[in-house]
Amino acid sequence: MTHSPLDQVSIRATCADDVEALSKFIIPFVDDRRLLPRTSEELSQLVETGFVAEIEGQLVGFAALEIYSAKLAEIRSLAVSPIHQGLGIGKKLVDRCVEMARENKVLEVMAITSTEEFFQGCGFDFILPRERKALFLETYQHSEDSH
Repeated sequence: MTHSPLDQVSIRATCADDVEALSKFIIPFVDDRRLLPRTSEELSQLVETGFVAEIEGQLVGFAALEIYSAKLAEIRSLAVSPIHQGLGIGKKLVDRCVEMARENKVLEVMAITSTEEFFQGCGFDFILPRERKALFLETYQHSEDSH
């Protein structure tokens, strides 16, 4: 019987003890501008509704569900270490976040991303039933964008 690398992955809820490791884990993603920087306080809040993926005790992925109301939640800070991408770990993390939204009876889950194909593969789409779409307006400019 052959085992896939995904069989070795365990997904668990995060806790306060994970904040320091997560702070280090997200640095390369922040440096690559794939994730927004997070303070320890922000990570402390995210771990209350977050999940980590581990292989043999090593942190290889993270995602959190930020619940805004009974109507809306957002998947935040999804990251999978580059050498473990493409194995289905990100989808498992997203699935756990969606499961948490269902358990909390949240009507809609959104994801703001630059990798839309990944989220579409997880069942997300640009248009909700009754053709509702999310529209955005940026109210500030980053200093490096304003040159």
